[in-house]
Amino acid sequence: MVSSKSLYPRILEPPADSFFLIGPRGVGKSTWVRSHFEGARRFDLLDEALYLDLLTDPALFGEELQTLEPESWVVVDEVQRLPVLLNEVHRKIEERGLRFALLGSSARKLKSLGTNLLAGRAIRKRMFPFVPQEQGDDFDLSDALRYGSIPVVATAGDPAATLEAYVQMYLREEIRAEALVRNLAGFSRFLPAAGLFHGQTINVSSLARDAGTARSTVDGYLEILEDTLLATRLPGFEAKLRTRERKLPKLYWIDPGLARQVQRKRGVVSVEEKGPLLEGFVLGLLRAYNETSDLYDEVSYWAPSQAKKLEVDFLIERQLEFIAIEVKSAPRYNSAMLRGLRAIQDLPKLRRSILLYGGQRSFETSDGIEIWSVERFAEALASNCLWR
Repeated sequence: MVSSKSLYPRILEPPADSFFLIGPRGVGKSTWVRSHFEGARRFDLLDEALYLDLLTDPALFGEELQTLEPESWVVVDEVQRLPVLLNEVHRKIEERGLRFALLGSSARKLKSLGTNLLAGRAIRKRMFPFVPQEQGDDFDLSDALRYGSIPVVATAGDPAATLEAYVQMYLREEIRAEALVRNLAGFSRFLPAAGLFHGQTINVSSLARDAGTARSTVDGYLEILEDTLLATRLPGFEAKLRTRERKLPKLYWIDPGLARQVQRKRGVVSVEEKGPLLEGFVLGLLRAYNETSDLYDEVSYWAPSQAKKLEVDFLIERQLEFIAIEVKSAPRYNSAMLRGLRAIQDLPKLRRSILLYGGQRSFETSDGIEIWSVERFAEALASNCLWR
């Protein structure tokens, strides 16, 4: 792969005023900011010399900003390493009209120190792994499920080796260096166990047994995965239909490659892996496009508690209307794939029901359920026509 692939145009547009941009390491935040804010004054807190200087004397930060013209842009990379700088950011926005791009790979320290995220003076944006629209003709679904779409991995000459190094960097720089856990060995055992739950409802007791640690510790570890932006918990939806729905959340890693790597899986994706990986990929698309086009107000999954094998993978809600989305990795369609979508048809204000599957044909059933390829779904998101 050539280095120019690291410059794929991203779907995220730069805000006009100060903003936080959060996303995991290697997702392309710094590259994107450099391309949109070329003349900005930059503070990279991964530069240890600069970090130590500002840690010792935070006032130096304000002194350097004092000479900038009003409305100038300032970039602070890895701002979570020194949240105290946000006090000065606040002052310079108010007093001098400076604009800030505040980049971070973890919200944990900001939350733990009670940071108020500048009391609304900076909007919050998120950056996700590549979507097919960004990679264009270079996108390959098989590669996306095998290695993931985190830019630093997807643009590497050896994505498998880069992915392995990425997880080790996460343990070294996010977990150990920032002292997020007391027992690094325990957290290391937790990661592969958590990888097994990708796309599954979270059984914390089972996860604790697999990781050889206490349930309360696992609860903390799950929060760390979310705070460092590598995973998310998808809530269950209470549709209040004829049956009571399950409420346990599902766990999804932000990227299929990460879910595989923490389990130390290599090689071609197996049939058993493909379903959960494809589900996670689709959720990643939904979250990425929600950041740019307000795709939904809420996203959840639906499953009645009385029927354990009956569910709808994603239910997106916007202005009290719904779209139900079921994901199947099989390359051939069969009507049994529609059980969950048919079970939720009584949901009021259900606008569309869509089955995504591994084949290429697209059509509509006699009861109005739409059958789409994953590629067509990605195109609908890119053209912002999912809600028609």
